[in-house]
Amino acid sequence: MPSIELSAGRIDYVDTGGDGPVLVFTHGFPMNETQWRRVVPLLRGYRCVLPTLPLGGHRQPMRADADLSQRGQALLIAELLERLDLTEVTLVMNDWGGPQFLVHEGRTSRIGRLVMVACEAFDNFPPKPVKPLVTLVGLPGGTWLMTKIMRTKLFRHNPRFYGVLSKKGIPDSVLDDWFAPSTRDKDIRRDLAKFGTSAPKREVLLDWSESLSNFERPVLIVWATEDRMMPVEHGRRLVDLFPQARLVEIRDSWTLIPEDQPEELANAMLKFLADTGAAPLLEDTGS
Repeated sequence: MPSIELSAGRIDYVDTGGDGPVLVFTHGFPMNETQWRRVVPLLRGYRCVLPTLPLGGHRQPMRADADLSQRGQALLIAELLERLDLTEVTLVMNDWGGPQFLVHEGRTSRIGRLVMVACEAFDNFPPKPVKPLVTLVGLPGGTWLMTKIMRTKLFRHNPRFYGVLSKKGIPDSVLDDWFAPSTRDKDIRRDLAKFGTSAPKREVLLDWSESLSNFERPVLIVWATEDRMMPVEHGRRLVDLFPQARLVEIRDSWTLIPEDQPEELANAMLKFLADTGAAPLLEDTGS
């Protein structure tokens, strides 16, 4: 897997290559690029770039003084786009609500489109079901304890805990991969705690969310009608906030729509991309 040195440290990323329009995918906490493993193969004709951000599932620790706050993570995305010289990017986000910070910081010049898939938004940082976990990682030894809890089936698959993310369930092999780095490395646990405890105050979040109206390029909002973490009314509020936005609501899914309904998500993305000038570059196979 290639990697790139950024101001916070070395970031791994997957790049499918090719000359098609560029899609950059971010992920949730504490996950990695495999969050999109069921969607990317459905997006033929696109160059897909999937960085593993330092949200706790990253494989190598960041610098001790790195800014890994919500704002700091957004700035790392902007830095990555600059370092890889990616332009007219379609930025695709699920779970983590990075656009709120990117737009507020005015770091969207390389972004041609946004796809927000059941994201944190407005003052929903962190979502209510996650707040006990955030409280835990803020306590001395809390992150270490969390890694022990992560190994249990009760935490992983119970809809009152991490299981709230996916209606159909996330395979243990995937969860093992997401949770392994923080389990084995205290410096990654340090990074995880930095991000997990960094949400700004409610009034700041609401103020920053208003800046989304300044993003005047196309936006696709995809929301799960049964989501227990990201209120369905947030998707409807977002589509009214952006000047050029459309909303697609998906049934039979919770927050991780890429896990529960990858085909429906890919189809919604393909239509949006084609409609907004980013049709796939497909090889001519002849007659």
